[in-house]
Amino acid sequence: MKATQIRRQHLVSQVLLKQFTTTGPEGSGLQLRPVDVRNPERRNKLASTRTCGWADTFVAFDSESAEKLWDSVERGAHDAFQAVYAGTPFADPLHVKALRDLIVLHYVRSHHYRDVYTNAFETVRVKVRSEVVERFPEPLRREAWRQTGLHLASEGALDAFAERLVEQSEVTQDFGTGALFRTSIESMFNRVRATASSWHLEVLTPENGQFLIGDNPAVTVRTDTRPWSYNMAIGDAHSIVLPITPRHLLALGKSNIVGTIPRALMDQINIVQIRAADRYVYMHPRSTRLEVFARETASRWRADRVSPYRASASEPRNRRS
Repeated sequence: MKATQIRRQHLVSQVLLKQFTTTGPEGSGLQLRPVDVRNPERRNKLASTRTCGWADTFVAFDSESAEKLWDSVERGAHDAFQAVYAGTPFADPLHVKALRDLIVLHYVRSHHYRDVYTNAFETVRVKVRSEVVERFPEPLRREAWRQTGLHLASEGALDAFAERLVEQSEVTQDFGTGALFRTSIESMFNRVRATASSWHLEVLTPENGQFLIGDNPAVTVRTDTRPWSYNMAIGDAHSIVLPITPRHLLALGKSNIVGTIPRALMDQINIVQIRAADRYVYMHPRSTRLEVFARETASRWRADRVSPYRASASEPRNRRS
C-alpha cells in the first residue's frame, strides 16, 4: 500500500494559534499578527492560522501516520483551554493530561527537533565511516575489490569507498526518504511523553502584558542564567514552557499550580520565544507594544549573533542546536 503524504503540516497547532487571534474584516475570519524574526524590519500583514506555523513536507514519509498521532493530542486541547480560561485546569485529570501532552507535542514536532535529528544523523554517519576505515581496512579493501575490481591503496580512496557503503545502507536510504525521521519523531514523542508524565503542570498568567508564541513554541529552559539558556536536552532543563494564550503559559514544574508572574519574567519568556523561533513569532493583532518589543528584541539578537563583540557581557549568547 502506498504511503499517504500530507504536504502542508502545521507544527504549531491551529487550535493553539487561534487563541492569539481576533476577528478580522468581514469575510477574513480569525487573524493574528506575525513578526519575521529573521527580517524584523519587515512589516507583515495580519494572517490566518491556516497560513501560519506550518512547514512544507515536515514528515516526508507516510505523514498520515504522524498526523493521526498529533490529532489524538489536539482533540483534547479545546476543552482543556476552556478549563484554563475558567481557572479550573486541574478539575479534570483529562484536561491536565491534554495540556501536558500539548507541551510534548510542540516540543517534538518542531523545527528544532528536526535540526537536532539531522545533525545527530550526520555526526553518526561520519563517525561510522571513520571507524570502518580505521578498524576494518583489509575487509574494506576486499569488498572494494569484489564490487569494483579495484585495489584501493590510498587512505583517501578507502574513505571514499566506505562513504559509498554507508550511502548504500538501509539506514541511510531510510534517512533519505524520510522514513527514519517519521519513526524517530513518533518514538521521541512517546519517550518525552513518558518523561513528562512525572512532571507537574504550572498554568501561569502575567501581572500585566501578554505572551507571544514562536514557531518553535515549546522550549526547554534553565532559569539559573540571565537571560535564560534554552534548547538544551530535556534532562538538563528546569522546565519546558509553552504559551497557549496571550494571557496563559504552561510550564512543567514540581507541583500543579495556577499562578501569576511579574512583568519582567513574562518579558524573559517572550525573549526566549523570539530567540528560539525558526522564522516567525505570532501575537494578538492588538498587541502593538508587544510587536515593537518583538521587532526590537529580534533586531538586537541578530546584531549580537553577527557581531559577537557587541553583545552585552550580562547576556551570554545561547547556541541554538
